[in-house]
Amino acid sequence: MKNKKIALLFALLVSITGLIFAQDANELLKRIDEKLMPESYESYRKLVNIEPNGRKKEFIVYTIKKKKVNVAMLFLAPASEKGRTTLRLGENMWLYIPSVGKPIRITSLQSVTGGVFNNADIMLVDYSAEYDVIKIEKTETGYILNLKAKTKTVAYDKMKMWATRDEILTKIECYSASGMLIKTLEFKEIKDFGGGLVTSSVVETYSPLYKGYRSLMIYSKIKSREFNDEIFTMNYMAKYEGLLK
Repeated sequence: MKNKKIALLFALLVSITGLIFAQDANELLKRIDEKLMPESYESYRKLVNIEPNGRKKEFIVYTIKKKKVNVAMLFLAPASEKGRTTLRLGENMWLYIPSVGKPIRITSLQSVTGGVFNNADIMLVDYSAEYDVIKIEKTETGYILNLKAKTKTVAYDKMKMWATRDEILTKIECYSASGMLIKTLEFKEIKDFGGGLVTSSVVETYSPLYKGYRSLMIYSKIKSREFNDEIFTMNYMAKYEGLLK
């Protein structure tokens, strides 16, 4: 009986310790999210696809985000893409093309720009909304977090994330369920965007699946801004140009 009580107490202690770790680990991930981007914001970005021969294709997009999982985007350039919009509501995504006149369902693994970035990368939601931390390693320069997807519908099953002691994100490796490296994201060129936001102004990605190809996101402006819920609906996708100031 005594040994049984000891075993039960040990199991309870392990359970409590695991719960405390999970809470602390996921709080760290949330803080990294908060330092990467404001909770609700607008931004202007240039998306650049670079081929092995050096040829480039560039897009300029206006992006808005509300809370953790609502993201919308308007293409400003090139002229062939101008007026196209995308909308992400949690795991669901749509593309609106003016000539078609109605939203088309798209997936996280597709790419509306055709580069190494997929739609999940381009219409990024908070990492803490899609992933749980399963392991943390402290290093001399910061943290390494191992993440596991909360559901099977997200773009990557696992992630390995590097952050500084100041909880600034610097790199992510994205993996499939089988453990295959799909791509690497590097967060570079820290910039003060004002309003207390100091974050990476350049994100670069490359993949062993697309050797010699690279894609960049270059932020020229990020600013906190609140939006009404109605803006993040399919009925509003044709009206995003009216949000520009």
